[in-house]
Amino acid sequence: MALFAARVRVSRRERRLRAAEVAERVGVSLTTIRKVERGDPTVALGTAFEVATILGVALYGEDQQRRRLEAEYLTSRLALLPDAVRHPEVDDDF
Repeated sequence: MALFAARVRVSRRERRLRAAEVAERVGVSLTTIRKVERGDPTVALGTAFEVATILGVALYGEDQQRRRLEAEYLTSRLALLPDAVRHPEVDDDF
């Protein structure tokens, strides 16, 4: 969260935008933008992603090869895991 917040702050300042301008574009309060820039985990994920998109902050690493390898790895991991997760029934009758 701290890295994401720092990227957002830097990007906003590089674009010479006031936090209030970003808030208006996203449709949220100035307080919410400040929370995003502090890395506050209570901000809705969609809101944080919207801010990142408007400011051009990459949500994932910029190395396409690494993203492709990670996607392949995760796909292979998912293939090995069960489709559904079931909680085991516990027989606690003594």
